[in-house]
Amino acid sequence: MSNAETLTADRAPDGGRRASRLRQLAAASIGNAVEWYDWYAYSFLAVYFADQVFPKGAGTSLVPLLSTFAVFAVGFFMRPVGGLLMGAVADRRGRRTALTVTILLMGGGSLLVALTPTYAATGLLAPVVLVLARLVQGLSVGGEFAASTTFLVESAGPGRRGLFSSFQYVSTTLGQLLASGTAALLAGLLTERQMGQWGWRVAFLGGALLSLLGLWIRRGAEETRSAEQQAADRPGLFEALRRHPRQSLLICGITAGGTLAYYTWTTYLPTYAQVNAGFDKGDSLIVGTLSLAFFALLQPLGGLLSDRIGRKPLLLGFSLGFAVLAVPLLHLVTDAFVSLLLVQCAGMVLLTGYTAIAAAVNAEVFPARVRAAGIGFPYSLTVALFGGTAPYVGTWFKQAGHADLFPWYVSALCLVSFVVYLTLPETSRERLER
Repeated sequence: MSNAETLTADRAPDGGRRASRLRQLAAASIGNAVEWYDWYAYSFLAVYFADQVFPKGAGTSLVPLLSTFAVFAVGFFMRPVGGLLMGAVADRRGRRTALTVTILLMGGGSLLVALTPTYAATGLLAPVVLVLARLVQGLSVGGEFAASTTFLVESAGPGRRGLFSSFQYVSTTLGQLLASGTAALLAGLLTERQMGQWGWRVAFLGGALLSLLGLWIRRGAEETRSAEQQAADRPGLFEALRRHPRQSLLICGITAGGTLAYYTWTTYLPTYAQVNAGFDKGDSLIVGTLSLAFFALLQPLGGLLSDRIGRKPLLLGFSLGFAVLAVPLLHLVTDAFVSLLLVQCAGMVLLTGYTAIAAAVNAEVFPARVRAAGIGFPYSLTVALFGGTAPYVGTWFKQAGHADLFPWYVSALCLVSFVVYLTLPETSRERLER
């Protein structure tokens, strides 16, 4: 294929204008950041509203049961469902339509959290409303990756799929940082009592308003598949799983090591340092914030590098690096500030080999007509099984008296993904089917 033909093939439907591509990038990235702000705000602020919604000694066994269900199961349970349903919407009705639905769902879920009544005022209705809100948010987050992944990669210009792919995790990290910053700001401005009474609601109301901003930006984006393609391709809900079982399993293998390493290094590592090395809680939050900012800056560099040298070298470097270094890195964590910062940043460098290009690699596995649903369900299911459980598995090992086994668990799963990456063809130079 000539350079001119390649340019035409990879060109976005708008004719490939730079300004339009930047708007596409903003539509996916800003919306994704808002999604993850809303998702993470719950975890940062739960300590302030937990007693109001799930009071201790409430007098009914349903309350602690609902509390456990909400905290440990609802969000991650709904993510595979969201990946399947919203992926199907993206394949049947268009990527932009699915992105509009997901951000409306997340904004609605955030508003519902903000308006959740207290248990003292409404009894059992309070935890039921909160669980419903997390169901909606979990559905949204699961669908967001499927829709935004396909939208980002299909919007990329020639030789820029890796770069556009990297903004999936840039925006995710920015959303996480915004949520933690908002929680810290509110906690600094308000008293403990004010935070418990109404301060936490402000953050969720802000998330609902931010969702409207994301919605406005996304409505101005252009669909990456033509109306003729959408009319011709109306895949069934389970068509990707039924007709492409190998590719579905491949997504699981691609994701398993990456999601475990991601949640270990971005979410669980501060807790791991506190539990296993006696690290100061406040300092661990500072280290986490600094390393996340560093991580966000690395993503576009990883995406650009993959466009130049290919996807496989980065994937193999990530997985082999963690397979060999996860154990010694985690053993280097002490109660010294510098030790945790260096270990977390070193892991972020290795992790970029996966996160910067995960969207592109996944999108390049499936044909266009089932791409979103094909990615959404197996990806979200794997994240729920391995990524979302990372903190709990690490804590379980500690409680069982085998804390040293958790680093080996990370190493082993990354080795499994390394074997999967060896079987992948190099797709960075191939034309992406639209």
